[in-house]
Amino acid sequence: MSLKPRSFFGKGSVPVESDCPPGQAPTRRCAFAADRLVTQPFEGIDTVNDILAYAAREHGTKDALGWRDIVEIHEEEKDVKKVVGGKEIIEKKKWKYFELSEYKYISFLQVQEAVSEVSRGLIELGVTPDDIFNIYAQTSVTWQLMAYGCTTISTAIATAYDTLGESGLTHSLNEPECVGIFTNADLLPVVSRVIANVPSLRIIIYDETPAASLTESLKATREGIVVMSIDELRALGKTKPEEPLKARIPSKDHIACIMYTSGTTGAPKGVVITHANLISSVGAVYTLLGHLFTKNDTFLAYLPLAHILEYIVEMCLFFVGLTTGFGRVKTLTDQSVRKCLGDIREFKPSIMVGVPAVWEQIRKGIIQKVNSGSSFKKSVFNGAMSVKKANVPGLTQLVDTAVLGQVKAATGGRLRFALSGGAALSRETQEFLNLALVTMLQGYGMTESCGMCAILPPELMQYGVVGLPVPSIEIKLLDVPEAGYVANNHPQQGEVCIRGPSVTKGYYKRDDLNNDETIFTKDGWLRTGDVGQWNADGTLSLIDRIKNLVKLSGGEYIALERLESIYKSCNLVSNICVHANSDAKQPIAIIIPHEPHLRAALAKNGGKFDHLDIEHTHLPELCHDAAVKELILKECNAAGKKNGFKTMELLQGVVLGPEEWTPQNGMTTAAQKVQRRKVAEKFHKEIAELYKNQ
Repeated sequence: MSLKPRSFFGKGSVPVESDCPPGQAPTRRCAFAADRLVTQPFEGIDTVNDILAYAAREHGTKDALGWRDIVEIHEEEKDVKKVVGGKEIIEKKKWKYFELSEYKYISFLQVQEAVSEVSRGLIELGVTPDDIFNIYAQTSVTWQLMAYGCTTISTAIATAYDTLGESGLTHSLNEPECVGIFTNADLLPVVSRVIANVPSLRIIIYDETPAASLTESLKATREGIVVMSIDELRALGKTKPEEPLKARIPSKDHIACIMYTSGTTGAPKGVVITHANLISSVGAVYTLLGHLFTKNDTFLAYLPLAHILEYIVEMCLFFVGLTTGFGRVKTLTDQSVRKCLGDIREFKPSIMVGVPAVWEQIRKGIIQKVNSGSSFKKSVFNGAMSVKKANVPGLTQLVDTAVLGQVKAATGGRLRFALSGGAALSRETQEFLNLALVTMLQGYGMTESCGMCAILPPELMQYGVVGLPVPSIEIKLLDVPEAGYVANNHPQQGEVCIRGPSVTKGYYKRDDLNNDETIFTKDGWLRTGDVGQWNADGTLSLIDRIKNLVKLSGGEYIALERLESIYKSCNLVSNICVHANSDAKQPIAIIIPHEPHLRAALAKNGGKFDHLDIEHTHLPELCHDAAVKELILKECNAAGKKNGFKTMELLQGVVLGPEEWTPQNGMTTAAQKVQRRKVAEKFHKEIAELYKNQ
């Protein structure tokens, strides 16, 4: 497979119509696709089956997918101090740490054979092309084998995040009337509690080893239900002929996946994704970035495969022939494992993809490690960063090796580039990681576009942009008059609308949305709700989100997500939800402090915090301290001023909370997006108090 070098991107993106109706800017495409949008990587690749066959043929015995077995689980008991009802209590909590094996691999040919076994096993169990199979499991090799096994016999999969509770899982099983589910052994108890409310479910496949009593009770739920491991399914399929597979090959218009969005408001929506949609997206990434990949590149997979970003990236890299190693969020670093290395240092990836929450965590972890060292080491690190930023000839490579080598070693030492997607990444974080760790690219996408609307190629590396339109999508901007965004201004600004072969035609069983012209227009455009801006070099920047524009009492609009991306770059902030209403002069923020950085800042500020025993005062108490709130407010607003925020965008106050926001406690989605409404409900008293005193 030859990859053409693309060192020059010409005009980036170009208009493809000479005039357009009032209130909108001309449609633009990537310059590579000015004459025709990309629909496939090349001739003969039309479906997911073709990707599997091509990868097996081209990459053969090369390692394709890798995983680590759990050798042992180590339990450690620790005292956890909490403040309940104003009183301090101590609870004993058990923490689990994994001891893991080295990576084990299967080749591209073995993947093809394993998928064939899964497919034949499913056919033997009576799964038809009209059926839908749910995948409710952690990101893993077996997730992919089940997904490929279904899609290659024209059976669509429906996705469910492994963090979903009973009601969310029930919805994602019942709406598509799933006949089967694939899950992990430790998620089987959740399945057992919902099965009575899912009459269509008759097949349960699992990996790992559940308690025998649990599988027996599932089998007793209803007559004829099948409960078996994926190994048993493959063994069943292995004994069956391959001939029936030919009759089940999908066409490009078959549904491959119903991907449920993580849903910040209301029940998750099922985005209908066809084989053609997926292949167009793979073709677009291959056209734009294919020249970057080498035969030695490796990719670490750990984000949820139920999220479109991870799903499409893994499919693209499998097609290109990269080795993918699967990790777990809980075992990425050395701190979260015992008697072995964390996944990053063990696998040594050259490419990583993450959401902003992951990159913020990595940046703050690096800073914390630097700050815990001596003054001399801090000075050396800061000096090295200055040299990198100034791009001093002859010194840049030296500081990379001599000073920043330790930082790079923490991620295995082989990272070549990384991509951030899913939400806005602050300029500070992107720049810091770009200097200290790896070339940090941004992308922009949504489930409805198969994950890709725009990507920034490294040749155009810059801050504050999401990149060029991917070659399978065209983009136009619409006026947003109420917020002052005009599509034919200089620069052109407006709501981003997308159209193309990788864009979905609609949501599953949601005609109310599919016929809504504020979402899908009659001429085929999908209105994203994001506000974009075209830059002089043809790249796109995202500057707002319409639904998160709030009109303040002075009549001005502020963009909550944009403010959050900047304030989150403050080292004292672990997570943040900016809040405002029409009666407010300025926004406020609900903040989960970054505890190590907060304690370091309190110690540094000396006498002002003499009333606190900084080392021993627990985080809940710190969160209620007025002086601590004042410090965090000051530091956040300093970050805002540095980024040119107007007075109305600066925070007038902060509410601090000690408890991390997670999908488990309902404060974030599985894709790490803050659940605004739930945060506002939890802190409604504190929010009301702040507004009362404005």
